[in-house]
Amino acid sequence: MRTTKISRSKKNRLLFLRDVIWFTLTAFGGAQVHVGIMLRDFVKKRKYVTEAELFELNALTQILPGPSSTQTLVGIAYKVGGLPISIITFLIWILPSAMIMGFVGISYSLFDQKDKFEHVMKFIQPIAVGIVAFATYTAGKTILKTQIATWLAIASLITSLILRNAYVFPILILLGGVISSSIETPLKESRLRFKLFSNTNPKKIGYFIGILLLFAVLGALISRSSPFSLPIRLFENFYRNGILIFGGGQVLIPFMFTEFVEMKHYLSSQEFLSGFALQQTLPGPTFSFTSFLGSMAMKNAGWGVSGQMLGSLVAVLGINLPGLILILFIVPFWNDLKKITRIKNSLSGVNSVSVGFMGAAFLFLLQPVDFNILSIGTVVITFLLLTLTKIKTPVLILMGVLLGFIF
Repeated sequence: MRTTKISRSKKNRLLFLRDVIWFTLTAFGGAQVHVGIMLRDFVKKRKYVTEAELFELNALTQILPGPSSTQTLVGIAYKVGGLPISIITFLIWILPSAMIMGFVGISYSLFDQKDKFEHVMKFIQPIAVGIVAFATYTAGKTILKTQIATWLAIASLITSLILRNAYVFPILILLGGVISSSIETPLKESRLRFKLFSNTNPKKIGYFIGILLLFAVLGALISRSSPFSLPIRLFENFYRNGILIFGGGQVLIPFMFTEFVEMKHYLSSQEFLSGFALQQTLPGPTFSFTSFLGSMAMKNAGWGVSGQMLGSLVAVLGINLPGLILILFIVPFWNDLKKITRIKNSLSGVNSVSVGFMGAAFLFLLQPVDFNILSIGTVVITFLLLTLTKIKTPVLILMGVLLGFIF
């Protein structure tokens, strides 16, 4: 009897991994669409988790920094098969699109076709700006429903435009969360106390925090004269951003553009836009775009193909590790966490600030686009098509590539 139960459990896990592979190959459209596919395939069709469990997991990822689709999928995997299945699921989900984007970064410089490549991409760059404009509009329409939320978004937009510093992001996120939590939490509820993590070994919490912080300070510990200085500093840069990004892939773009293009000049704005646009044609997580960024950063620093492969690897690991560690640690305690009113109410402020970041990203990304009727018209048409029709982003990108070949 026990052997039968074990074999059924093993069969269920293998079936789940097969479904994850199919999900990875078909999950176009970003986090919101990904959750819809999970609801259809993992809840209604297979019943790996209940509908309530799926939406609670998704709500948890909105509170945590990191890639929300990835964290939700890993959370489901944890419920299905524990830590081993979670790790395997993470690798299945992240590797295909990350490998493709890393290859794109290597091909960008390996073949002596850069001018032709950029000519083909001339429509892709304004299309990418239109996609960011649509994401900003959609997020604003969903999130900015109160006066406080609107003012927080405007303040973060203006501050981001003026200061143009990557370290502004965590400060604004913290302030946004504190302000919304303070305003929206009734005084009586803020005084309620209960024991959180009461059944948890304090040593385990210490290990978790230690691991999380160790990776974050690697960039400060390594000597810049070391031959591995740049890869380690890149890992620290991506890891730090992985800790700070709330809201998933759509918030990734302003963070990455500000630090890697505006501040550190690891790659040009044209390269950034081309890579982002190409990533939009792929299924899987938006965070795989960092594979391209890591590859291009190493290429522009004079490293060869092996260095670019290393750059892709450290970028993907760095940006995803914080979210992976957090979701695997916190899932067992979600029932306690969601009782904390202040944590729940801080989310609206964090999301409002993120909308401001997205607006700033749109304005930053608009600058390198040629200011002519064709480019600006492409941005506007992309935004209108995404807003008023059901045309999907990958279709627009492929149309842009086709137009680049023709004209």
